[in-house]
Amino acid sequence: MIAASSVANPGKDWELHGSETEAGFDGDGLDTLRAFVATQPTDMLLVVRQGKVALSLGEPDRKFLCHSMRKSFLAALIGFEVEEGRIDLSATLEHLGINDREGLSDIERQATVYDLLTARSGIYHPAGYETPWMRRIKEPRHSHAPGTFWCYNNWDFNALGTIFETLTGETVHQAFARRIAGPIGMQDFTHAGDERDGWHESFDISEHRAYPFRMSSRDLARFGQLFLQRGLWSGTSVLPSGWAQQCVMPYSHAGTHGGYGYMWWLEREGVFLPGVVTPKGSYAAMGAGGHYCLVIPALDMVVVHRVDTEIQGREVTRFGMGKLLRLLLAAMSNTS
Repeated sequence: MIAASSVANPGKDWELHGSETEAGFDGDGLDTLRAFVATQPTDMLLVVRQGKVALSLGEPDRKFLCHSMRKSFLAALIGFEVEEGRIDLSATLEHLGINDREGLSDIERQATVYDLLTARSGIYHPAGYETPWMRRIKEPRHSHAPGTFWCYNNWDFNALGTIFETLTGETVHQAFARRIAGPIGMQDFTHAGDERDGWHESFDISEHRAYPFRMSSRDLARFGQLFLQRGLWSGTSVLPSGWAQQCVMPYSHAGTHGGYGYMWWLEREGVFLPGVVTPKGSYAAMGAGGHYCLVIPALDMVVVHRVDTEIQGREVTRFGMGKLLRLLLAAMSNTS
């Protein structure tokens, strides 16, 4: 992994590499990549290498829905609250007074904040903001005890939002604007006035709300760069020491999706996306329809991919993203 101090993070604006060669890419390889991108509904591809923009296809300031990338934003924020003592990862739902509309069993209420953060709560109560895939993989209610089984489960992630906002007195979006967006100089994200880039969605089936975000690709790349730099920005700690690393440790095996950390997806022995061997140590915030903020420490690189999923039926599949990543890696003239 590249030392955080060796990475030159952006100033007020992103700096561009002087040439494709300077960024470590082969021109013919990038032409092949561009031709492939044009065949699928990619609306933005932004590649940052060594803290500078190496490739930008689309409008970097255009805001898109983030979908489940919101979970990685919350994971980053929880680190501050753990560090400052407002959130205890060992606290149980019983201790915190967390329940839901169908009622949680005594066993379910023994799940800890840590269990939710690692998607191992064992609570398969109905939850909102789920994709069809999430509903398909959801385990039967009461089939696993807390902490014993990993399942990508929106109940965990939405309940964490409730816990965060109850214990801090601040919404996820307010905290993100204050703790992260401001300190790392996000250019487009706003949570003031009427044009807010974060809101809540409520549901009849659960009392725990979702907390969607909208974000530009150049701002999302800053978030990825912050993690690439292990929570440092311009030599100053933005995230608590060690938290960025804790977020992307392999707490769970995620089958063909690789591994899972604190609401981040991880490469596992090259397994991450279909059809490509992903560099060791890579990890990503991911959202439905083709939203990725992929951090590749081995190559000093952040890859942001966006799709206008507000247009019905518009998406890039995991297979399409796998081929895109394979072509991007093949275009690197100095990949060892």
